[in-house]
Amino acid sequence: MTSSDSLHETPVSQWHDKKRYWWMLGMAVPALFLVGMGFVALYNSLGWTTAASISWWIGPILVYMIIPLIDIALGPDGSNPPDDWMEKLENDKYYRYILYAYTPIQYTGFVFACYFVTASNPSWIGYDGPLSLIDKFGVMATMAMIGGIGINTAHELGHKKVQLERWLSKITLAQTFYGHFYVEHNRGHHVRVATPEDPASARFGENFWMFLPRTVWGSLKSAWHLEQQRFDRMGKSPWSIKNDVLNAWLMSVVLWGAMVAIFGWAVLPWIILQAVWGFSLLEVVNYLEHYGLVRQKTASGRYERCAPSHSWNSDHICTNVFLYHLQRHSDHHAYPTRRYQILRSWDGAPSLPSGYASMIVLAYFPPLWRRVMDKRVLAHYGGDITKANIYPPKREKILAKYGAGNADGGNSGDEKPGAGNSGSGES
Repeated sequence: MTSSDSLHETPVSQWHDKKRYWWMLGMAVPALFLVGMGFVALYNSLGWTTAASISWWIGPILVYMIIPLIDIALGPDGSNPPDDWMEKLENDKYYRYILYAYTPIQYTGFVFACYFVTASNPSWIGYDGPLSLIDKFGVMATMAMIGGIGINTAHELGHKKVQLERWLSKITLAQTFYGHFYVEHNRGHHVRVATPEDPASARFGENFWMFLPRTVWGSLKSAWHLEQQRFDRMGKSPWSIKNDVLNAWLMSVVLWGAMVAIFGWAVLPWIILQAVWGFSLLEVVNYLEHYGLVRQKTASGRYERCAPSHSWNSDHICTNVFLYHLQRHSDHHAYPTRRYQILRSWDGAPSLPSGYASMIVLAYFPPLWRRVMDKRVLAHYGGDITKANIYPPKREKILAKYGAGNADGGNSGDEKPGAGNSGSGES
């Protein structure tokens, strides 16, 4: 399987990254709260209080409405950089600085958000008394979007070998108290992806609301287990500051503790709210990235290597710019350390009908999700649903619905097969 390239006829010497400056939009995400704050001050000065209230919700409006609409309008972009440009793009630090800027902007907004949900009279932006309850929800909803997309930024940084980028990854995760993702994603998910043992790979017939508690708890357990194994090999206790789960969580404790010390205990429920919503945004992306897809087992009993066919992809340009090419997910799993600007689109990889932002909205409504995606999983496996990663509680019903001859689909209930799913899914 080869990567597609819409620029085959462009001489290598004349090629340039048309998205080079569009990547700067990635810095607009952590600035969302500051932008919204500016609109609030403007609208309050004009007496437009309803518009001011809506402005606090700028994060959800962008993620759930504006980006999906732009994706539909602009469509996909499957162009890839020529091979001769890969090393040059890889070493161009401009692309790294865009990522580095995310964290300081993110936390500037976070401090302001904590202030606004506890302030008794933020008159300098036009209020006479505290924010209303709905405005406070808007404040933390926007911070949840920033924190959730921040996990994706941390994902990009955490795969790299540069020590600064690894630390920035953990720091960025502190807002959502999801530092264990740094361990589980790199050493867990990338090893077990598209298998029944991976808590971050959704099964056919499993809706997002079933998947969410399973993946949150399973990923946390897996991260701790991986670190415990690492310390066992060194003959040391995992209860150490060098434990990457513990030191990442400690960053969250320090951050949250500082906000409570500055703004009082009243800020804590709002910080928890934005964290839960934020990491749920990550997990809904995890849900759609591998839904129903599974690596088959070879004659040796081992899973086949991860291939482009094991990830759902999209080339819709708007989401790709805001999520640093996360939608080119097959190439990411093939080359985890490859930087976002050179991730490639693959011919033949399973494709979503729209960008991740649009599919997130569908995933929140299981009947719509099933209507759109179940037929695509079935088509991907040539009508043989036993080759899919099936949600165990619904296995018999699914096999009966799609014409399988028996509930086992040729596999025993205790195996961990590549075709079908009868494992627990917990790592």
